[in-house]
Amino acid sequence: MNKLLASSIFAAALLGISSQAQAQDSCNVTISNMNWASAEVMAAIDKIVLEEGYGCTASLVPGDTMPTFASMTEKEEPDVAPEMWVNQFREQIDKAVDEGKVSYGSEVLSDGGEEGFWIPQYMADEHPEIKTVEDAFSHPELFPSKEDPSKGAFYNCPAGWGCQITSANLFKAFKAGDKGFVLVDTGSAAGLDGSIANAYEKKEPWFGYYWAPTAILGKYPMKKLDFGVPHDDAEWQKCTTVADCADPKKNAWTKSEVFTIVTPKIEKMSNGVKDYLTKRAWANDTVNKLLAWKEDNQATGEDTAYHFLENNEDIWSKWVTPEAAEKIKEAL
Repeated sequence: MNKLLASSIFAAALLGISSQAQAQDSCNVTISNMNWASAEVMAAIDKIVLEEGYGCTASLVPGDTMPTFASMTEKEEPDVAPEMWVNQFREQIDKAVDEGKVSYGSEVLSDGGEEGFWIPQYMADEHPEIKTVEDAFSHPELFPSKEDPSKGAFYNCPAGWGCQITSANLFKAFKAGDKGFVLVDTGSAAGLDGSIANAYEKKEPWFGYYWAPTAILGKYPMKKLDFGVPHDDAEWQKCTTVADCADPKKNAWTKSEVFTIVTPKIEKMSNGVKDYLTKRAWANDTVNKLLAWKEDNQATGEDTAYHFLENNEDIWSKWVTPEAAEKIKEAL
């Protein structure tokens, strides 16, 4: 009888271990480590949270917007794309959601990605009359070009980016050339960043295209100007974003919606992972400051993730269960 009882206990123990192992195996998550700073940091945060808070095995795989989306819909991997800027292909994503190939998680940037025309905050403070894009383009003397000070300078989006076309069309729509402005080609993201940093260091005028979230806006406070007109989606599709459009009209950038996208595997999880990925979100101001810290410290995505978790419990603790929060705090 004792031997039978011992055998039963041993078998039960093995069954328990096997069940735990299966539960662990079922929480094996792959995360797209997308190739821009804010997405890289969120991917690292997700890995730490899922492993330390929920006992998962999480791995990062290289990714970019369209290749990641194609892989998720065709192969159901990776399981998570932390930061997908959906405006450029919303119809494709919605179709994939309707077909059950992927699902929307949280709107990870709670106030959306921002694109538009900006001036330094010190110029906004010095010239409170400059509130709109029209106001700025009406005063070329406030933004003299280094090449020809008799002209105003407007710094364009980096070459080869879609926003270069949009910015040039809006420059034309606001008749900026007729008002005395020239379009300055910054060449690259580094060139655009450098023009802002240089202006800030010398407290010189600057006016041009930029976006958020970025480290630059975490370091150098900028004022986004109102376009003075509502966003017209029909015009946006027909002309604003079309190269060599002959007669662009004034328009405004719409909010860039930025979501987490997940596969059906995540949808089926009942251990809190799905809830976490549909809840966690942060604002541009938080991300800008975090990316500035990352750049100043030449930190990796993982380093920056730990810095965020160690210093922003008030934000991330709302994303997870109390039990997961305690486990994460113990791991930091």
